[in-house]
Amino acid sequence: MELALLAIGVGVGVGIVVGALGAGGGILAVPVLVFLLGMPAHSATASSLIIVLITALVSLPHHARHGNVEWRNGLVFAGVSVVGAFVGSRLSSLVPASVLLTLFGVMLVGVAVMMLRRGLRSRAEERAEAAAHSWRAEHEADEPVTTHDDPVLDQPGPDTVESADGIHRHHGEPELPTAPAPPASPRLPLVLAAATVTGFLTGFFGVGGGFIVVPMLVIALGLAMRRASGTSLLVMVIATAASLLARLGTEVQIDWATTLIFAGGSAVGGLLGGPLSTKARPSTLTLLFSVLLGGVAAVTLAQTLL
Repeated sequence: MELALLAIGVGVGVGIVVGALGAGGGILAVPVLVFLLGMPAHSATASSLIIVLITALVSLPHHARHGNVEWRNGLVFAGVSVVGAFVGSRLSSLVPASVLLTLFGVMLVGVAVMMLRRGLRSRAEERAEAAAHSWRAEHEADEPVTTHDDPVLDQPGPDTVESADGIHRHHGEPELPTAPAPPASPRLPLVLAAATVTGFLTGFFGVGGGFIVVPMLVIALGLAMRRASGTSLLVMVIATAASLLARLGTEVQIDWATTLIFAGGSAVGGLLGGPLSTKARPSTLTLLFSVLLGGVAAVTLAQTLL
């Protein structure tokens, strides 16, 4: 009973962090399952896969209804990741627990540094945008406001339209016809490498791999951030399912009761933490996430090595 209550409480806490900071549940679940709930390392990675799978399945329909899932690109990316997921899952069961946790801690350090750099870059961009907005506001206040009563110009016409790529284009003057640009070819080697690495990390460490999937979908396939986030859930569902299937026949045991209770608590915490993300700047959330990962990495390495 005490273990169940602890699993619920810790699951809610992790869910709040995930909902507020946008953090991946798997990357936080593994150390929590090992050091707070006393699971063996290999069992914790398998349980984390179940938690990530449930979270992704619950979250995917919402993004799909809003058209934020690129099904074709996502299925291709996920299909390639299955190979890495199978290899990572099989290899994970052969690695000693201490080595597995040490490598997990090293991965946490790498992700923390990556998120720290991203947060600092976002903070600089936010400050530059705020300065530019302030400058425009000051100069517009000094300029006389001109009005017109032209019924044609007053209509919401096509002066400025937003194209599919999100760029605002001005059509006040006729444009000369230009030759069509050649279709942008995706960086196939980068996509294959990213998908394989994502699958391997998912299978080996039991993490969702969203911290790699989202940037790679943006860089390699040119998806907008919102579409990349929705599509990454599809990739997670397939990669985690493949990783769990690859663990069949191994000696890894799953504590289903603790795992499902933890997953339920995490889902509730995610609902509570979601509204918190609207009260802080994205750069602040990213920096907090990097600090959190750094702390978890320090605890993981200290507990494992010392």
